[in-house]
Amino acid sequence: MKAADIRRKFLDFFKARSHTEVPSGPLVPPDDPTLLFTNAGMVQFKRVFQGVERRDYTRAVTCQKCVRAGGKHNDLEQVGHTARHHTFFEMLGNFSFGDYFKKEAIEYAWEWVTGSKWLGIDPDRLYVTVHHTDDEARKLWRQVTGIADTRIFGLGDKDNFWQMGDTGPCGPCSEILVDIRSTERGARSRDLSLEEFLRISEAGQLLEIWNLVFMQYDQQADGTRSVLPAPSVDTGAGLERISAVMQNVLSNFDTDLFHPIIAQAVEIVGRPYD
Repeated sequence: MKAADIRRKFLDFFKARSHTEVPSGPLVPPDDPTLLFTNAGMVQFKRVFQGVERRDYTRAVTCQKCVRAGGKHNDLEQVGHTARHHTFFEMLGNFSFGDYFKKEAIEYAWEWVTGSKWLGIDPDRLYVTVHHTDDEARKLWRQVTGIADTRIFGLGDKDNFWQMGDTGPCGPCSEILVDIRSTERGARSRDLSLEEFLRISEAGQLLEIWNLVFMQYDQQADGTRSVLPAPSVDTGAGLERISAVMQNVLSNFDTDLFHPIIAQAVEIVGRPYD
């Protein structure tokens, strides 16, 4: 499946579920002095999450162009050392502004990832993480998707609590990961202990493709957190990573998003790419 088709499928999926398609915001946020670059899809909606701005919709879907080259979410040091990190990338995202919350966010994500009309990824290749205190999310994953509790892992703030920067909207999150060791349908990834999960994840054998953030708090400069006016949802799915999974390659750089760029570089340099 080509990246352009993945992008379109994502937007169409959520538009069919009453989400307004919103264009990508600018790479340099025009009204946020706390950020040098837009580093996530929710940046253009920050004031909406905080309750200080209103839109004429409560559900949105975007494909946001992002740069992560410094600050809290800094991928710069990993670029060139992994097959999955970039300074510039596209983030697919669906958003709820006081509309739906955890249950629907999980339902939508699972349907789009596993549904035969959409990505059709074998559920047996998937694992899920939740914040270790978020018993509600763990229970919903089991009830909504039927995934076994042995494939759900509770992690700490470092992995499963998201905030845009030192201040601003934040909350516990839940991630979907794909086992990229086996790509043949029917080759079931086995249940893992937490220790095994952490080990193969650290080894790059699991690929996080989607992060569902349950926005509940507003981080203050003094370190305190106030409760947001209404619980909301902010999700981010990496187009480049999903493309790698759907095109059955281990590196984002081997997808159709990068092939034309690399081919042009090879032609200019006069040396093969390997």
